[in-house]
Amino acid sequence: MLNRQVAPKLTPIKSIEFAVPEVVEIKKGIPLYWTKNIANETAKIELHFHAGTTVKTPIVASLTAGLLIAGTKKKTAVQIQHALDAVGAYYDVSVSQEQAIVTIYALNSYLLQAFDIFQEAFMHAAFPEKELKELSNERQEKLKVQLQKVNVLAQRKIQQVLFEETPYAQVISQGDYLTIRRSDLIQFHQENYLNGLAKVFLVGNLSNDDMQAMKNTCAAFAGTQAKPVKGQFSMKSHMVHEDKKDALQTAIRIGKIMFNKTHPDFIPFSVLNTILGDYFGSRLMSNIREDKGYTYGIGSYMMENTHFGYFMIATEVAKEVREATIQEVKNEIERLQTELVPNEELELVKSYLLGQLLKAADGPYAMLDLFSGVELHGMDISFYNKYIQKVQEITAEDIREMACKHLDWKSLSIISVG
Repeated sequence: MLNRQVAPKLTPIKSIEFAVPEVVEIKKGIPLYWTKNIANETAKIELHFHAGTTVKTPIVASLTAGLLIAGTKKKTAVQIQHALDAVGAYYDVSVSQEQAIVTIYALNSYLLQAFDIFQEAFMHAAFPEKELKELSNERQEKLKVQLQKVNVLAQRKIQQVLFEETPYAQVISQGDYLTIRRSDLIQFHQENYLNGLAKVFLVGNLSNDDMQAMKNTCAAFAGTQAKPVKGQFSMKSHMVHEDKKDALQTAIRIGKIMFNKTHPDFIPFSVLNTILGDYFGSRLMSNIREDKGYTYGIGSYMMENTHFGYFMIATEVAKEVREATIQEVKNEIERLQTELVPNEELELVKSYLLGQLLKAADGPYAMLDLFSGVELHGMDISFYNKYIQKVQEITAEDIREMACKHLDWKSLSIISVG
């Protein structure tokens, strides 16, 4: 009989049994990663294209992605969407700085039909002037509203200063919507979609015949190795404040260019970042929200691109406490550089991080997302079990070393708007 008055024994996470996808070559250098034998009837296909905002300009990449299945010479956007609805399929597209990802969800038995509907619309995309005008007007109005928000302005500004003189610094302006031409989208589609498929991720119990059909279809728009985007950053620090008289709050962004998973300091710095600001009980939250009451929320995070990463602290506070908030952030970083993290706090953060990884590995879709996160950097799924071991081994001295090595206050750019 289970005694509910006695807490269950805690068992440390030692390793996770990760599902490794099968690799099917679409054509030389273009892989399809396939996870099968899953326990339900759903399926998903992700198509990754060399079509991010740094490839040409953000406005062209964004609008092309938004109009991928907006109509052909024979079918309207409504007809295409109705055809997908008829087979119970869901379509989505997202654009990052380095790639565009098209995702289609459907039942196993209908995935091939859904993909055929998408493929026909995609291959013969016409980018109708009417659809382009409507989407441009909609996004221009949305941007107009967004540019009144201090958090948006601060995020755009720190992107510009961190990545200055590289394509990663580009942001969309309202004027871009006035100069965009349909021919720009057609050319970008031809170069970066019809000849730009980089890789495919597939989850589903497809038959071998359906897999072969999927592979043959994908081969028609498989690309070649993408040209590297200029990513030599100045690494200069900046301190900028932009006054916005009508703003009730001030948005603060503090950050620097750093590294991704391929760097030996990535895992210990991830632990440091969590202690500082990447969970609700973090030091920044405890100090600046709970103790000082300066903000509803503050956090730090790490973002990764193919060849680099960056570290960021973000918050919004009342105007009158802007300088005090920045000083408290500095104080917390200096505390990590001079004092050892108490063992109880360090163990709590380790348990949190390993619990988050366990949660992120729940199910075949999640497993494939984790695989995608390491495949991007030329690594394999074994990274995560190495991560578990490394996190468990990290000491308070390691945390202090990481803080001294990577969080020199003079190396951080500080941007505020409000």
